[in-house]
Amino acid sequence: MPDADRRDTQEKGFLNLMADKEQRPGRSDRAGKLPQAEKKLHEAVCVLLVELCERFTFFGIVCNTILFCTAKLGYRSHQAAMVNMCFVGTSTLTPVLAGWLAEYLVGRIKLVCICMFLHFLGTALLPVVSFPFEDIYIDRRHVLLTLPKREQKIVFYFALLTASLGIGGIRAIVCPLSAYSLEDCGPKELLSFFNWFHWLVNLNSAVVFVSISYIQQSVARNLGFLIPFVSGLMAMITIHMVRGEMIYKPKADSSLLTTFGVIFSALKTCCVQYRYFSTAVASWLDHAKENHGGHYSETQVEGTKSLTRLFPLFTFQILYRTCVMQIPSGYYLQTMNSNLHFSGFVLPVAAMNVISIVPLLILVPILECINSWLFSSKDTGHSPTIYIVAGHLSAALSVMVAGFSEMHRKHFPQVEQTHSQEVLLVSSMPCFHLAPQYILLGVAEALVTPACSLLSFWLVPERMRGISMHFLALFNGAGCFMGALFVQTAHAGTQGNWFPHLLHEGKLERFFFFLASLMMVNTLGFWTIAHRYNNLHEDCTNEFRGSLPGEKLLKHAKAIKHYNAVLESSPILSPVEKI
Repeated sequence: MPDADRRDTQEKGFLNLMADKEQRPGRSDRAGKLPQAEKKLHEAVCVLLVELCERFTFFGIVCNTILFCTAKLGYRSHQAAMVNMCFVGTSTLTPVLAGWLAEYLVGRIKLVCICMFLHFLGTALLPVVSFPFEDIYIDRRHVLLTLPKREQKIVFYFALLTASLGIGGIRAIVCPLSAYSLEDCGPKELLSFFNWFHWLVNLNSAVVFVSISYIQQSVARNLGFLIPFVSGLMAMITIHMVRGEMIYKPKADSSLLTTFGVIFSALKTCCVQYRYFSTAVASWLDHAKENHGGHYSETQVEGTKSLTRLFPLFTFQILYRTCVMQIPSGYYLQTMNSNLHFSGFVLPVAAMNVISIVPLLILVPILECINSWLFSSKDTGHSPTIYIVAGHLSAALSVMVAGFSEMHRKHFPQVEQTHSQEVLLVSSMPCFHLAPQYILLGVAEALVTPACSLLSFWLVPERMRGISMHFLALFNGAGCFMGALFVQTAHAGTQGNWFPHLLHEGKLERFFFFLASLMMVNTLGFWTIAHRYNNLHEDCTNEFRGSLPGEKLLKHAKAIKHYNAVLESSPILSPVEKI
């Protein structure tokens, strides 16, 4: 009996010791949660400030480029619109280039520093060319700009290029979409995330536009020096994030070079085999596989195949993005040539951009309710392709309304209006008559952008999601450059009639009607292929993505990890059973 009591006492002591060991990490974890939460909040505030500063500098440039090019550089209206669209397109494409450079050539931290320097250099050079409005002032003395026109244009273009390169690095590294944990989200959660993500981005943009409008309306020349100041502030916040190790580093996945390599290898092998001998394969991309004479593994080829199935979706976004680019080009010129006087003061042109953002801010909560109903069914999966079709239709109607507004604007008598110290003859039609076309484009953005992001993210394997978002950015950038090409073609093909320098002397409405007709055809074209992306259920999307061995292994690993976590946290097992 004494031996039995001794054994019971030892066993109880052992159990108590193990229970203490189990509890101590829990207490330390609870104690460590507060600093970890504070760090996360600190990171979120820093990222929000960086994005706010980046948006301010970006829209500060976009909102003033056309006016600066026409008033100071002597450009024609179509040339100024093309410069603006090319700057937006370059800023859309550079995050893709910056992301690739950060992963494979330069390194993330080093590239962040380089991009911040380029961004500050570009924004600091803008006041040198008296951007946006006036010559340089020192104290109260007016210092005339002494740069010749040719050198002024060179410095201006160099500033735009360096600023766009800096913007790309900031968007790709400091504020990447991959910083959010979206791997385990379903389509409903993803669509909700993209809705609210773009809602926050546009709320940020609305704050920026209101700020720029106030500065333009009060003392315009201060904006030229405020842009580099905000860029410097953004650089300091970013350096603080670098030193605090708050720059997110995504996990390694497929690269753009691998994807392009698979496509070119498949084309090359396909052409060679077609010329000399034929091999039956399920898809032409299978020619890139090693067992069919290519140089890439089955995982890489299957991932590329799932991505190429999204190319029709991406292609139909090009013309849509061209329509959206009318806000900083055609719509801007219409507003600039309308009556901006309201209740005794002159509205800045940038104030009209806020009208296009208001519908998006209102629609997102409504769309959230619709999404809850759309994804409520357990038997059938639903796709937000109906949002994309409706958004494309809204964009086509917006451009059509712009054409009718242009015809309506010409019926008003002309009045004198001062822009950048120059007196212009503009229509006496109030600029608020142009509000419907801005609202319709805002509705289109609220419907199309989150839905396209969801399809691009969900319908590819996890390792291909970053590449898929990069391709979406590439096609969006292509839409910006196509808009510039359309403007140049319309101006050259009609001797300046469809996109005139002085709007009352030409037929800008014909350009809008032509673009609206193309957009209607584009909408019908997408509607015919929308059934390919209709079902977002797991079984159907697995068939769409293809069966990747790596994906299956990853799912098994996640299941085992989850099972182990359940076992470790189970209250049923005693400490001895856990050991």
